[in-house]
Amino acid sequence: MRVIALIIRAGAVVAASAFAFSLLVDSGPKPATAARPDLSSVTAPAPKPKPTVARQPATPGVPQGVVAIVATGDIVMGSTPNLPPDGGRSFFSDVQTDLAGDVVLGNLEGTLSTGGGSKCGKGSTNCFAFQTPPSYARWLRDAGFTTLNLANNHAYDFGAGGLRQTTNALAGAGLQWTGRPGQITVQKVGAIRVALVGFAPYPWAQSLTDIAAAKRLVRKAAREADVVVVSMHAGAEGAERQHVTRRNELFLGENRGNPVRLAHAAVDSGADLVVGHGPHVLRGMEWYKGRLIAYSLGNFAGYKVFALGGPLSTSGILRVTLRGDGRFETGRLVPTHLVGAGLPAIDPAEAAHGVVRTLSREDFGTRGVKISRDGILSR
Repeated sequence: MRVIALIIRAGAVVAASAFAFSLLVDSGPKPATAARPDLSSVTAPAPKPKPTVARQPATPGVPQGVVAIVATGDIVMGSTPNLPPDGGRSFFSDVQTDLAGDVVLGNLEGTLSTGGGSKCGKGSTNCFAFQTPPSYARWLRDAGFTTLNLANNHAYDFGAGGLRQTTNALAGAGLQWTGRPGQITVQKVGAIRVALVGFAPYPWAQSLTDIAAAKRLVRKAAREADVVVVSMHAGAEGAERQHVTRRNELFLGENRGNPVRLAHAAVDSGADLVVGHGPHVLRGMEWYKGRLIAYSLGNFAGYKVFALGGPLSTSGILRVTLRGDGRFETGRLVPTHLVGAGLPAIDPAEAAHGVVRTLSREDFGTRGVKISRDGILSR
């Protein structure tokens, strides 16, 4: 136990040969605020990801039978024409060590695409559509990510074509994705099969408001894998939205779901870890039936696209190890923040620890996750 915790704190990789496949059902209308497009051109299955390149252990002596899972919140590597000055090459350089893991999951807000029509009408001032060059997929891969969640409100910013370009770019970089309707993405870590399922309240994603369907999909994932990780884009947005309400949360009149209801239903159906994002701020963490639920990991990276400052710039990298049967072994929250125009960086002030510690206690009482001064998670 102590050995594993030390390995996590050092950012080491619990390694194994990895391969992945996705079960996809492709569809994709635009957001409710836009006209519904003709789906006839997007009913064919999206291309499957290429197998993940096998990786060798970075540190010898890591116990067998555990999997190191790393997760972050929202990621936008800039939106054309506002892109990082070095083309994204050093975008993740300050946090890359802490992204090392077997399964590294991030929420990709926006598209990896060029051209096409934006969901935002000409001259719109309250609509945001993100388009990052497809070549930036390699920076995600080089940073350590293995899977990107596409169940969010920006995956369809440039329609079916933009989403198709995104999955093609990820596949070309050897990356997986999850979050499409009916999709279960599986990554094999040694003898352990890890399933990843994403949820969001949009037609192009697996619905988080249809709880019965969500439970069926998680149960299916649990039959296909040893460990199940759920990614949910749930909850209202904004600096004042740090508390979990246990009710349906609305944002600009849109139903963003009931995060607690979905997370509990997922665990009841076989999920071993639930990771949230969407509110753009950190939220508390809860123990439920021995499983960890992180309700929001905040803005991880957003170059010239996110409002910044205070809670909007405070984030974290969640690092956990789970046993082959899904039981929690160790965990740590690595404190990060957005600097400059929105680059991810390790936070020397470690603000995330205090924020999540307080929110967990206030929102979940005795079920709230305890966080030590150096970020270790405990009951």
